[in-house]
Amino acid sequence: MADAQAAVDHLEQVAPSPPPWHVLPAEEALARLAVDSESGLTSDEVAQRLARYGANSLPEEPGRSIGRMVLDQVADPMIALLVVAAIISGVIGEPADTIVIAVIVLLNAVIGVFQERRAEQAMRALKEMASPSALVLRDGVEQEVDAANLVPGDIVLLQDGAVVPADLRLLQTASLRISEAALTGESQPVGKQVEPVHDAQAAIGDRRSMAFRGTFVAGGRGRGVTVGTGLRTELGVIAGLLATAESVKTPLQQRLARFGGWIAIGVVAVSAVVFGAGLLRGEDPTLMFLTAISLAVAAVPEALPAVVAVTLALGARHMARTHALVRRLPAVETLGSVTWICSDKTGTLTENRMRAEVVELTDPAGRDGALADLLDVLALCNDATLAEGDLEATGDPTEIALLEAVRDRGVQRTARVQAQPRVAEVPFDSALKLMVTFHRTGGTGIVALVKGAPESVLPRCDLSDEAAQEVLARSDALAGEGLRVLAAARRVLPAIDDDPDIPDGLELLGLVGLIDPPRPDAEQAVAECRSAGITPVMITGDHPATAAAIARRLGILDQDPAGDPYEHVLTGPQLTQLDDEQFAREAERIRVYARVDPEQKIRIVRALQANGECVAMTGDGVNDAPALRQAEIGVAMGKGGTDVAREAADMVLLDDRFSTIVVAVREGRRIYDDIRKFIRYTMTSNSGEIWLVFLAPFLGMPVPLLPIHILWVNLVTDGLPGLALAEEPAEKGVMQRPPRPPTESVFARGLGTHVIWVGLLIGALSLGTQAWALEQDVAQWQTMVFTVLVFSQLVHSMAIRSETRSLFSIGVLTNRPLVGAILLSIALQLMLVYVPWFQGVFRTQPLDAGQLLIVLVVPLVVLVVVEVEKALVRSGMLYRRAFPQAGAR
Repeated sequence: MADAQAAVDHLEQVAPSPPPWHVLPAEEALARLAVDSESGLTSDEVAQRLARYGANSLPEEPGRSIGRMVLDQVADPMIALLVVAAIISGVIGEPADTIVIAVIVLLNAVIGVFQERRAEQAMRALKEMASPSALVLRDGVEQEVDAANLVPGDIVLLQDGAVVPADLRLLQTASLRISEAALTGESQPVGKQVEPVHDAQAAIGDRRSMAFRGTFVAGGRGRGVTVGTGLRTELGVIAGLLATAESVKTPLQQRLARFGGWIAIGVVAVSAVVFGAGLLRGEDPTLMFLTAISLAVAAVPEALPAVVAVTLALGARHMARTHALVRRLPAVETLGSVTWICSDKTGTLTENRMRAEVVELTDPAGRDGALADLLDVLALCNDATLAEGDLEATGDPTEIALLEAVRDRGVQRTARVQAQPRVAEVPFDSALKLMVTFHRTGGTGIVALVKGAPESVLPRCDLSDEAAQEVLARSDALAGEGLRVLAAARRVLPAIDDDPDIPDGLELLGLVGLIDPPRPDAEQAVAECRSAGITPVMITGDHPATAAAIARRLGILDQDPAGDPYEHVLTGPQLTQLDDEQFAREAERIRVYARVDPEQKIRIVRALQANGECVAMTGDGVNDAPALRQAEIGVAMGKGGTDVAREAADMVLLDDRFSTIVVAVREGRRIYDDIRKFIRYTMTSNSGEIWLVFLAPFLGMPVPLLPIHILWVNLVTDGLPGLALAEEPAEKGVMQRPPRPPTESVFARGLGTHVIWVGLLIGALSLGTQAWALEQDVAQWQTMVFTVLVFSQLVHSMAIRSETRSLFSIGVLTNRPLVGAILLSIALQLMLVYVPWFQGVFRTQPLDAGQLLIVLVVPLVVLVVVEVEKALVRSGMLYRRAFPQAGAR
């Protein structure tokens, strides 16, 4: 890394600041780099510069060892507590517990190590984007060299299909068009020019005098001088951002870490009190020590990591069926906490293809045949081909869209080409912004067909000033709707020269408005996000007018702004003028970002995070990778995305659809609800055990449970129903409530209160059973207490399937795995009571019919009381602020 940084320091001596390279005339760029464009560098100069500036490659920092990664995972409070619990279980003779806990800890470590290795994979994918070879001019001779050996000043030749090997200041262009989607996310190839771009703050997509490393030539030819290699390329800057972007802990990880800390404190306190109280009552010190240790083990929900892992894995499986591939399990739950979704426009919110939405004559009442002539221009002044059979469409996306418009209007292009064969052309030029083709029309007649930007075509048309202004006004109106506008014109000529020029006196035929249309399901997905209290934001490298128009169609911006139509739109250059504090204030109101660069995307995410938001970032290009990693959850595109973005992301959309995110959000909310249900269940169960063992001595009764009873309850009763709760269907209205605050405790919304008082209820029912049995001199009193505790917890698992809805409204059998787990747990408990061998191990005694009826009926009190609690919640009398409704954001 130090060598790479030294190369960057050297490059600072030749990189002019200001002005940047795209502002400099080509001659001045050559002069600054001391190179002749006709002969290139000499071999000696290349060797000297290579030694001075370093290789044209991205650095790779040494990764941490696997052992170090594993140790960091074990250092988590919850995991450390489980390690202690495993050791204690082994000491007191419970090897099964030790093995289960050890497996859980190992699984957690493996998942954590996998997460950390993703960053290294992202960097490797980024390096592999470099072109393996480059065609250069050295010593006056064209030669192919390893792209890693390029140096500032090298003259690079670009051909159709080539990958740009370094950042270049263009010196020559011939209809050169470069696809920069990997950097800007925009699908349209960019026409390049030699003339400097005078805006020093121009976004990458607007620096038309430059070619950037990692992009590829979509058409034409060019020549450029190398101005940036290695880390000094735009791709290198992104690599640096990716290396410095923080891997943010998900809300679930943060909540479980806090939860583990509190559990650790509680375990020590409760165990100490129980042990001390037993000694004061004169209990056997050894028994009390084992009881206190058993309680400590019971108080630790060692099944929680396993249940969380299983719940997330099941959620990931469900999401994969809906085309959302999860690379990092906590991301499944994190989507349920998301408050803002920062989405790329092209290919995610839109279809990533051009469509001719408007085809209109400029003079509808004009001569007959004008429409046919207009369609001829679209069909014949065109170098694309349509998809046919097994062949894919080829050519510029705009020209493909024009051919589709012609086909949809019943015109057969093949027949038109045969009737009017092309005899000459003036290729599209980014400076002229138009294209001309010349066709024979039977006999010796020639027709010139022209298409291009209205401001370029209209001056060559035979129009009055008034008519021209009307057409331009219509063009501006269409552009204001986010359309890319082309004008079509023609002129019949008697003949043409061997090297024809663009004719004047054209007849203007009409205008065509093209757009990358929004996906059909994107508008509904945006609406559902807003109803769920999630703010959707569009981040794009496109023009602000286009971005705003698409955002209004989707509902990201208001359809009819009362004031400034760009009030909630911010461009990259405007963002540059704001410091971090100012931008953090502005970020809350901005809904569309246009013309942004990679570093600004990270600033957007960090500004929202500084405001306490949980951010999801979607993207497909290399430019998105740092922000994908910085966000709480990064969502990459699986079909059109780059490997770099996928490696940096937590989740990949296999269908590239924004609407798939909504499905994932719903699943994430369901999963977190189910995790909360398990925590509600297991912590209430543990609470009941603790209240029972803690209060019995103070009420003058013997210790109600043996250590083996506590461990049995902890292992079987908690585990089986807890895992089955992971299959609970989503709560009604899950997408009509606001996102959970990222800092919200797992005990929020009444869960902590429920754990305490329902745990106390279960303890009281068990203590009541013990008091009655002792008073009646029932020999099986301890077995009855043990069984009431187990059955009360099983009834509780069924009662908490919904936080607000009654069990009878959702249906007893709608979660069959839970019903099966409860029946199995009952059978196992009865096995302990009635099978002689287990009676000896667990020191239980068989219950008669009356005693069995009591232990079956008493736990039903838990169901009744919890149903009353939910009724009070629904009425608003209890936990009034716990379940607010979402509002559109």
